Amino acid sequence: MERYLAERVKQIDASGIRKVFALAAELENPVNFSIGQPDFDVPEELKEIATEAIKRGYNKYTQTAGDNQLKENIARSAVEHFGWSQPSVLVTSGVSGGILLAFMSLINPGDEVVIPDPYFVMYKHLVNLLGGKCVYVDSYPDFGLPVDGIADAITEKTKLIILNSPCNPTGAVYSEEEIKGVAKAAGEKGIIVLSDEIYEQFCYDGPVVSIGKYYEKSLILGGFSKTYAMTGWRLGYAAAGAGLSSVIEEMTKIQQYTFVCAPSPFQKAAIAAMDYDMSEYVDAYRRKRDLVFEGLGDNFELTKPGGAFYAFVKAPGGSATEFVEKAIKKNVLIIPGNVFSERDSHFRISYATGDEKIREGVEILNKLYKEI
Repeated sequence: MERYLAERVKQIDASGIRKVFALAAELENPVNFSIGQPDFDVPEELKEIATEAIKRGYNKYTQTAGDNQLKENIARSAVEHFGWSQPSVLVTSGVSGGILLAFMSLINPGDEVVIPDPYFVMYKHLVNLLGGKCVYVDSYPDFGLPVDGIADAITEKTKLIILNSPCNPTGAVYSEEEIKGVAKAAGEKGIIVLSDEIYEQFCYDGPVVSIGKYYEKSLILGGFSKTYAMTGWRLGYAAAGAGLSSVIEEMTKIQQYTFVCAPSPFQKAAIAAMDYDMSEYVDAYRRKRDLVFEGLGDNFELTKPGGAFYAFVKAPGGSATEFVEKAIKKNVLIIPGNVFSERDSHFRISYATGDEKIREGVEILNKLYKEI
C-alpha cells in the first residue's frame, strides 16, 4: 500500500498525545494528565445561544471569512489591544486550522521557520509536511523566550518566527522585554512573526503581552476552544494589521478550498463569548497550577508555569520516555517531552482535571520519584 501514499505523509507521525489519550480508554479511572482540554463545560448561557442559533436556522455556510458581526468584534478588539488602524480578520476552524492556513500561505519548500524549543507539537509536523525546515532555538532550563538565540537563528532563508505565549507545553508567559526583543530582531530583517495566543486568558500572574502591540508584521492567532471549553466547536481566528492584509487574503482563499468556513451556529455563540466573564474559571485554574507546582516542587525540577494549563517537568533518571512508561503503569497518564521537543528530558502535565485527581496524581508521581 505504501506505493500509493504521498511522500509528504512520511514527514509526520501520529501524535504522541493522541497515543497516550488512547491509552486512557484502556485504564480504569486513570489520573489523566495527558490531554489539553478544560474539565469544565461551555457556560450554559453560551450553549443556549448556540442552540437558539441552530433553531433559528443559522445552519448554512457563512461567508468564507466568517460571520460579519464576529469579524467586527475581533477587529475592534485588535484595534483596542494592538493599536492597529485597519485590521484584517479571518474566522478559522480552530487555531489549528488557522496555523495550517497560515503555513500554507507563507512557507515554500526550503524556507526556514524559527521555533523556540519546547514547542506545540503541530508546528513541527506541518512545517515538515510543507517542505519547510524547522530551526529550533533552545529555551531550557527555565523556558523564557530565547531572544538572542532567535536573533542568531535568522538567516536569508528565514520566512517565519513562531511565538506561543502562554505556551503549550511549558506554561511559560513571555515578558514585555522578551517580546520587544523578538520584535526588534524580526524587524531588522522584516520577518513575519506568527503568535499563537489560544491560551491568552489563562494567564495567572499578570496580563499576557502580545507582539501585536509592538510589531506591525505580526500575525495573531486566537480562539475560543480553550477559554470557553469549546474544543469540539472548532472556532478560532487570524488577525493582522494593514501590512499583512495580503496574508489574511491568501488564508481566506485557501479556506475556500479546504475548511470552507467555520461552523455557522457556533460563530453566533462566539460573538457573545467575547463579552463573557471567565475570570472565575481562570481563578480555578490558577489554584490547579499551584496544586501541581507546590505538590511536585519538593522532589521534581520544574519552573512555575505562568499560564495555560501545563507544567513541563524534568524527569528523574534522565529519560522522560522511560519515566512516562512507569507512570502509566501506576495509572497516571502524562506525555513524554520528546513529543514537544528535540530533547527527551521532561514530561508534560496537563492539569485540566479535577482538584482531587490532581492531588492523587501528584501523590503517585512523588512516590514514583522516590522509587527511582
